[in-house]
Amino acid sequence: MARILIADDDPTILSLLNKILISKGYDVKLAKNGVAAEKIFKSDHFDLLISDIKMEPMDGMQLLKKVRQLHPTVGVIMLTAYATVSTAVDAMKEGAFDYIPKPFKIDELLLTVKRALDYQNTIMEQVGTTTQVETKKYFGNIVAESDSMKNVCEMVKRVAPTKTTIMITGESGTGKELVAEALHTYSARKEGRFLPINCAALPESLIESELFGHVKGAFTGANSSKDGLFEAARGGTLFLDEINSIPASLQSKLLRAIQNKRIRKVGGTDEVDVDVRILAASNKNLETLVKDGSFREDLFYRLSVITIEIPPPQYTPRRCSSTGAAFHCTGTYRGSAPAGDG
Repeated sequence: MARILIADDDPTILSLLNKILISKGYDVKLAKNGVAAEKIFKSDHFDLLISDIKMEPMDGMQLLKKVRQLHPTVGVIMLTAYATVSTAVDAMKEGAFDYIPKPFKIDELLLTVKRALDYQNTIMEQVGTTTQVETKKYFGNIVAESDSMKNVCEMVKRVAPTKTTIMITGESGTGKELVAEALHTYSARKEGRFLPINCAALPESLIESELFGHVKGAFTGANSSKDGLFEAARGGTLFLDEINSIPASLQSKLLRAIQNKRIRKVGGTDEVDVDVRILAASNKNLETLVKDGSFREDLFYRLSVITIEIPPPQYTPRRCSSTGAAFHCTGTYRGSAPAGDG
């Protein structure tokens, strides 16, 4: 039976979570604030901590760091109001498994708890193995040897199961597409398609049709209707590489598609529902592009809910010559990755 500690300074939330989790067979203990939770952790063991972010006198971020020092392998889920979502994302970077926004739906809460516990069980099964073996087990295509790439892999493991839009940054040749593939492979969408598109490789006149599709007669040469990548990736993941190259004229349409999960084909009048997770990558600093007016600020924030930064060239990933799939990352390798590594 999994043991769960809940820390929240709101008695109503404590009582509600207690009833929900006990009804599902979990062994639950309550802490009225962060200080009480830390004290309990010093003398007891738990499989999972569910903590509110805003608490007094110790907030959830402080509690997360202290719990990580006491029990590095314990799973942590953060509760957050909408206004503190950015803080919750920071918590994931500090090692939290996921966050649940308030008000929450019971089924989504229970699903997140189950995923966190499943993940922790897998981690515990790996105790005693080397970091490299553990990394190979989780990422069949990625072998991380440097501390920088190990941190990237840990981040991927934590955020892959979420529904969040993710921005992958790094110089050309640092393996951004491999990381995107790993995010897809270890997500709930792994049975769906992973479709990458290099936004810089298509002329401006074609990229709109490639993304959203077109209807017959929409333009010269459109002799039949065609589905775009948003529709083709339904139930899966669409990876927008070199998103910094998206023309300004298309950025608002892309933003609406991501926000509303609906698209309209070129030349069409009907809107189509699309269930697709968006991953994006850039080899340029998007914040700089936002400042100079060439990239929409609202689109930038929509794409960058979570950012994964790939290490610079001295830690460049590369494909393993023996398998053609894995890439290695060492502190001495300083060359460029082969073409196709993203």
